[in-house]
Amino acid sequence: MTLTVRNIYFKSGVALSLLALVTTLSLSFSIFPAYPQVGAAAVRSASLLQPLISPHFAAHPYVSFVTMLSSILYAFITMILIYYFFEKTQSPEILFFALFVTSFAFEALRIMVPLAAVNNLPGVYLVMASRVLLIARYCGVFSLFAASVYAAGLGEQKQGNIVFIILIAAMVIALGVSVDGLAWDSSLMMVSGYTTMLRMVEAGIVLITMISFFISAYSRGSREYVFIGIGSLLVFLGRSVLLTADTWITPLPGLALLATGTWLICVQLHRVYLWL
Repeated sequence: MTLTVRNIYFKSGVALSLLALVTTLSLSFSIFPAYPQVGAAAVRSASLLQPLISPHFAAHPYVSFVTMLSSILYAFITMILIYYFFEKTQSPEILFFALFVTSFAFEALRIMVPLAAVNNLPGVYLVMASRVLLIARYCGVFSLFAASVYAAGLGEQKQGNIVFIILIAAMVIALGVSVDGLAWDSSLMMVSGYTTMLRMVEAGIVLITMISFFISAYSRGSREYVFIGIGSLLVFLGRSVLLTADTWITPLPGLALLATGTWLICVQLHRVYLWL
């Protein structure tokens, strides 16, 4: 894939994130009154910190809006920085990390729950939005894995094919999962089936991703990939905490982990390819 084509992906990510941000902000005033209503009908979301938090802290309905907006802003700001620093840098890994970052823009679809409550929309709209969001989330996880595979030496000429395979795999999983159009959790994600199994699969993929970066550090003699592997674990942990947060004490740690991991990955990748 040429730099020109790859940079189109970057620009598309910026544009998509900006669209999600503008749409969310424009609808926020009309949907705000519905958050206590939909929050009262929600079940607690499941996350890494939830077993420690839920016995002591109640879910707050507006946390989901903050985490949704934070996710979109993360995608928008990070994509701008990636385009600025990697516009002329030939790094196959950064394309797939950019796809991971762009997937956060689709968190705007969580706005459909309060929007449906305000406008009395049928459940089919919630199911459709939930499936698109699931596709985006799985694309993000698979893209992070693909970045580690490229670090291990997969040919750059196959990037377009890999993007297509990632999309198809994410669609197969998301469309095969059952989604309840009448129930949602406290992060305003519709309740779906096989959640425990899919979380275990995600955790396995991220563990393999980190190990692949460590192997790349050894095989390529570049210690930067050790930090990139650590960064991949941090962004996954931050993503998990941020996207499932339902109390005021969890969004900040999630954002901190996400930002730290992103900084490690981007800075170290830039060092690897700086002189190429």
